[in-house]
Amino acid sequence: MTPVSSDDVSGGTRSGSTVNGGAGEPHGALAVVPPGERGATRIADRVVAKIAGQAAREALGELPDEAARPHADVVVLRHSSRRPSGEIPVGTARVRVHIELDYPTDIGARCGRVRRHVVERVGALVGMEVPEVAVQVERLHPATAHGVVQGRTR
Repeated sequence: MTPVSSDDVSGGTRSGSTVNGGAGEPHGALAVVPPGERGATRIADRVVAKIAGQAAREALGELPDEAARPHADVVVLRHSSRRPSGEIPVGTARVRVHIELDYPTDIGARCGRVRRHVVERVGALVGMEVPEVAVQVERLHPATAHGVVQGRTR
């Protein structure tokens, strides 16, 4: 491995970095690049949408058999600036989750649980900020007792 001076590296910003010596070394190490100069991770919108949909399923728990699985639409806004810590942020995701619920239920509380869980899971798994999660209730299914509809509810 051969040390490289700042004059040998474009821009002179990587003084003391090491690179592969070339043909003279059989299995040399890769270049050591400081974290602030490494590339950025780009995550596809559909991957974030799948994670958000799975998070909604986790938050809702058991649903009626006839209910469709929750799914999400996502718009990812990419950041171009660096954070003060030097890391490159992945982006911000605005999420719309479509769900079906059984009824009667506390719709507001269940939607709030979905919002919190989607923000938590997308942030933990993808590293994105999620400032907005819109939960759209597509359909309500009457709750059943032992497979029989209970009748009219008020």
